[in-house]
Amino acid sequence: MSDTPIPLQQLRELPAHELKEEIEILVVELFKDALLMEDDEDLPLAVSYFDLGLTSLRLTALKQSLEELLELTINTNVLFNEPTVEQLVYYLTDLMAGATATFQPAP
Repeated sequence: MSDTPIPLQQLRELPAHELKEEIEILVVELFKDALLMEDDEDLPLAVSYFDLGLTSLRLTALKQSLEELLELTINTNVLFNEPTVEQLVYYLTDLMAGATATFQPAP
């Protein structure tokens, strides 16, 4: 996450591509912390976080952190049915933008 996080209201007003970038930074930082990864390590975005070693208990704690930080409710099914950071970032971006959550993988 950047040294000076964007205030939530300002985050909500960002264009979709910038919103996605900011959410990705936040989510990656939280997942790296939960997976005990170093800051300079790459987190594979398209690999299931369960395959990376994340437990359902840690995922629940991550969900609560994200809900508090972003002030929204995250559907638990999304976390378990499509368990990659990339998919979660798209879901949260759509949720923050007020759209119906859809996943569009990167080309």
